[in-house]
Amino acid sequence: MTTKDAGQDYGVRAGYRRITKQVESLRPPPNLSDYEAICRHFRWDAARALLDGLPGGAGLNIAHEAIDRHADGPRGDEVALRWLGRRGQRRSFTWAGLRDATNRVANALGALGVRPGERVFALLGRIPELHLAVLGALKAKCVVCPLFSAFGPEPILTRLTLGDARVLVTTEALYRRKVEGLRDSLPNLAHVILIGEDETGTAVKGTEDWHALVGAADPHYAIPPTDPEDPALLHFTSGTTGRPKGALHVHEAVVMHTLTGRYALDLHADDIFWCTADAGWVTGTSYGIIAPLANGVTTLVVEAEFDAETWYGVLERERVTVWYTAPTAIRMMMRLGSEALKGRNLSALRFMASVGEPLNPEAVVWSNETFGRPFHDNWWQTETGGIMIANFAAMDVKPGSMGRPVPGVEAAIVTREAGRLKVVREPGVSGELALKAGWPSMMRAYINEEERYRKCFADGWYLTGDLAMRDEEGYFWFVGRADDVIKSSGHLIGPFEVESALMEHPAVAEAGVIGKPDPTAGEIVKAFVSLKAGHVWSEELRRDLLGHARKRLGPAVAPREIDALPTLPRTRSGKIMRRLLKARELGLPEGDLSTLEDDAR
Repeated sequence: MTTKDAGQDYGVRAGYRRITKQVESLRPPPNLSDYEAICRHFRWDAARALLDGLPGGAGLNIAHEAIDRHADGPRGDEVALRWLGRRGQRRSFTWAGLRDATNRVANALGALGVRPGERVFALLGRIPELHLAVLGALKAKCVVCPLFSAFGPEPILTRLTLGDARVLVTTEALYRRKVEGLRDSLPNLAHVILIGEDETGTAVKGTEDWHALVGAADPHYAIPPTDPEDPALLHFTSGTTGRPKGALHVHEAVVMHTLTGRYALDLHADDIFWCTADAGWVTGTSYGIIAPLANGVTTLVVEAEFDAETWYGVLERERVTVWYTAPTAIRMMMRLGSEALKGRNLSALRFMASVGEPLNPEAVVWSNETFGRPFHDNWWQTETGGIMIANFAAMDVKPGSMGRPVPGVEAAIVTREAGRLKVVREPGVSGELALKAGWPSMMRAYINEEERYRKCFADGWYLTGDLAMRDEEGYFWFVGRADDVIKSSGHLIGPFEVESALMEHPAVAEAGVIGKPDPTAGEIVKAFVSLKAGHVWSEELRRDLLGHARKRLGPAVAPREIDALPTLPRTRSGKIMRRLLKARELGLPEGDLSTLEDDAR
């Protein structure tokens, strides 16, 4: 099977169940009601007009668009942020309350002598102070970098060093466990601000107390003039072997956050929005903090980690209307079945979206059968800063597809010929997914790695490193990472296709696929699966899975070997770490494990 044939076969196979959106069930009507018309007439200056800009034409600041423009209007006393603590605590902030609290943070940073452009890191769990620290630092024109609180000392040290951290905001517990022993290795880290368990204050040598410092600060603050190209956000992505890359984004990114919140997540002003991602990842910042607030939407922050019963209870009690979560959580819910939903009233929930890695077709079909609506997958990267391709509310969902490009985004499938890029016009042909450079949230640099950054672009296109294809209706389909594609007996095989086929088997909860060296074929396809509750691994089940895969995919694409693991290794953002599966299978170095969720062997 050629690359072209494989692409066409997968597009037909994965699209065999089209889920049609029922307009009457989407209350209110979708923001993106006529995709073709909006794309045809789209202009970025019109998208920027959705925002206010700083008073007096003083530029564009993310925090002003997310908070102050709502706080200073008629909605100032409405709830902007609602926090649910893991021990049953509840805290709410109005728009006016958020404005005053983030003003205090900006003034507190100024009192410490922190200057615009200096880097403020936040090592915090899902607590309100994370939002306050990020948005307050953005008001002060600092560059903000949220870190994942489950990181160990080594990845924390790496990122604080690469990012030249000037300020770290963290909790006393995290500081004592993970940072205190690193201080001698961080000579440029001038200030550590600690958040104690309560407001009585905490005294730790060489640190500042959050409650004392911020509590004493003035609640009035005038955001300085901010150029849209001023640096604002720093997010690290893990490399497969080398050190993490620090992608730098600017204040103009808020244009993309606002637009995609409206179009890709279909946010309306009266929504209750819950993004389950940790702010240590780009999703948790772009869509857990900025996008909902910029769209004037009440944002729900839940401290508790994943537990299906707990999460279903949150959806029901808090009357969540829009839910943005990860494929890992969806697959775990699928594994538990629909029993936990019996008796639940989730009638408020009208739109569900998924991000982190491609969502397998069976998960989309399952959600439609279980919740009465599908999860809408979308695609983007840390480097893109915002959603690029999505399944929109008013459009049919093709299970397994990433969807269609966001208005204003030009996406294409490209190949390289004689050192130049060639845009593939024909549907069903696999190639590298590329985006025409110039959207507002595009990264502006990899910090301290100019050459690495330049290699991401060619002929005016940003090269994503993902292989994909486009069907005849303009939907894009993920094939795999360029370095994940398996070359077997002359065939190019995308692991996602094989994984999706395996997940159609009733025993399989998750699947990960790698290429294993073979002296005859070059590589063979090897699969690893974890099983749903009630299923036990056996030789009989192995043979059944091999037969199922051969029937669904054909002998050229189906795996030759299958093993079972209790769980598959994945990142905290939900992506199965195929390169780690391969390293462990072949006894190779495992590389950067700083983003590994659990060390499954």
